[in-house]
Amino acid sequence: MKPTVSVDSKIWRGQATSGSRVVAAETPVAFVYDGGTEAVMMATPADLEDFALGFSLNDGIIASAEEVTDLAVVEVEQGIELRMQLSHRNREALVTRRRHRAGPVGCGLCGVESIGSALPALPRVTTTLSISAAEIVEAMRALAPLQKLNAETRAVHAAAFFVRGHGIVAVREDVGRHNALDKLTGGLVRAKHQPATGVILMTSRISVELVQKAAMMGAPILAAVSAPTALALRESYKAGITLIGVVRDDGCEIFTHPERIADAR
Repeated sequence: MKPTVSVDSKIWRGQATSGSRVVAAETPVAFVYDGGTEAVMMATPADLEDFALGFSLNDGIIASAEEVTDLAVVEVEQGIELRMQLSHRNREALVTRRRHRAGPVGCGLCGVESIGSALPALPRVTTTLSISAAEIVEAMRALAPLQKLNAETRAVHAAAFFVRGHGIVAVREDVGRHNALDKLTGGLVRAKHQPATGVILMTSRISVELVQKAAMMGAPILAAVSAPTALALRESYKAGITLIGVVRDDGCEIFTHPERIADAR
């Protein structure tokens, strides 16, 4: 499947004309482990190997890429399956996870357990990385020309990784901001980049699942063009993540752990 589709449209700019537009593709992508489907995400069909590894790592299904012993991207009638085989240890852990997940069925106590599982305790990021606010602003400014899919569609988010002295070393795009970050995670792992050495850049608001994924990656700084939610702030503070929002050409806002930002201390 291609990540974009050309469609016909009627264009009105004072008068009606016929035209066309390139739009982002969106398709169901299933994560299948050892023959069982764990999750289905609506996503852009691009960088799917990165997506498979990144989702698996950020969701805690695996701890390293080596635990996936086989990976196949299979196009099926209504979408795509990312079929993975896991090492024996992970296979047993996944079976246990599925049994646990099947338990909650709607009673009050089970509901409490389900809410708790949505906000797991996150690993704490302790890296001493330091960078300036001016560098964050410049990095975000440099991201726009690298968003090739968004240049075509004006409808996708980007997740990028900035390393001081090297610039932006990886960019991934998707209709879902969390999908883009999962794809970035997988891309960094495959390219042997260490998330602790740089800054995650997002072209979206900062919601709690982005903070959770950043913590699982061990990324110390998460910056975005929009503002964070209150829950994202709370979780980023607990996880030791520097959260930066509203990144614009004239500056940014540092919400948590400003000690990593040299010119904002």
